[in-house]
Amino acid sequence: MPVNGIFSSTIDLLGKTIDLRARNQNLLASNIANAETPGYVPKSLSFESELQGALHGGSKGASAVTHSRHLPLKGAGTRINSVNGTVVETPAATPGKDGNAVELENEMGRMVENQVMFNASVQILSKKFEGLRSAIREGK
Repeated sequence: MPVNGIFSSTIDLLGKTIDLRARNQNLLASNIANAETPGYVPKSLSFESELQGALHGGSKGASAVTHSRHLPLKGAGTRINSVNGTVVETPAATPGKDGNAVELENEMGRMVENQVMFNASVQILSKKFEGLRSAIREGK
């Protein structure tokens, strides 16, 4: 079985999800840190639809040959790894008098949700590697 068959697109997907969730967590933490900064507009990383498009073979996130001497890369793993997400502004419905658009309770909720999803992805990835480790031990 080729190595590509062992490391399925699920592992690529989980690894990329963990990376993107970590980046999003940094943005959410920055929002909380700037809750008192005049004129600050909170941000988050939007990546779910781009990741789904890459997983299902959509054109967004697909690799492209940019030079005639480059080798074309194929497969969902390549498309998944090219997803970077987009930083989007997520202001509160009613900004404060100083123009700050951070709603602390909302940001804390989004941060908790992101952390739960991050932890779930780490646990699933860990189980995948446990399964591979077990298969390797059994094959000896």
